[in-house]
Amino acid sequence: MSGRPVPSRRTLLRGAAAAPVAGFGLAACANGEPSPGRPTAPVEVGAESEIAKGGAKLYRDHNVVVGRRDDGTLKAYSTICTHALCPINKLEGTTLVCPCHGSRFDALTGAVLHDPATVPLKELSVTIKNGRIVAGPEA
Repeated sequence: MSGRPVPSRRTLLRGAAAAPVAGFGLAACANGEPSPGRPTAPVEVGAESEIAKGGAKLYRDHNVVVGRRDDGTLKAYSTICTHALCPINKLEGTTLVCPCHGSRFDALTGAVLHDPATVPLKELSVTIKNGRIVAGPEA
C-alpha cells in the first residue's frame, strides 16, 4: 500500500456528481467561442429618440447600454461584466443583469448594484450625429 488515505465511495460519488455542474458553470462564461468585447471604435447604435429621460436601451450587438439621465444627458457604458467578462444581455428598467453570476449594474451610472462584481462598468464616449447615437472610444 502507498500509505495515502483512500477516498470513501461517498466522496467519489460526490465528486462525480459535481463535475458536470462545475463544467456547466464554466461553459456559461467560456463556451469556446471568443466573447465579444466592448467597442474598440465608435459605433452607431440607434436613434436618439429611442431613449426617454430616466430610461435606457441595451444594444446587445455592440455590447453597449445607453441611458438618458433626468437632465437629458446621455451616458454610454460597455455591457461586458467587470466580474467575469460575460456579455450582459438583460436590461430590467435601468438595471443591467449579468447572466453568468447575477451581478447587477445601474445603466444610468454604470455603478455596481449587486455583487459579485465590485468594479463599475467601463464608461464610453457618446455623441449624437444626425439624430443617431454613436458610442465607443472617442465617439
